[in-house]
Amino acid sequence: MDERIQKWLYDILFSIDEIEKYFISYKKTLLEYKQNTVLKRAIERNLEIIGEAVNKILKINPEIQIINAKKIVGLRNQIIHSYDSISDENIWAIIINHIPKLKEEVVRLLKSE
Repeated sequence: MDERIQKWLYDILFSIDEIEKYFISYKKTLLEYKQNTVLKRAIERNLEIIGEAVNKILKINPEIQIINAKKIVGLRNQIIHSYDSISDENIWAIIINHIPKLKEEVVRLLKSE
């Protein structure tokens, strides 16, 4: 595996780990997320990093199997360029439903190197 791709996969994994660690200090509820601006911004930043890393991976090797890769990049673009159209409920659904699956994919890819 290309060293750059490996590095970006680790960036994704570290960002996911950070998101998970935030919920050691905060309740893992939509209400907590909605009311805590610092938590929201921290999670959004990590989602930006994840999206940028996926984008870079796809540019180097579009054959890398990351489910929803284009949607991940699209979320990154939305957070950065259309921040005012982001809904807390959508981000929360991503945290609960998609981040755990992405983590499994990244771990699998790193193990297959």
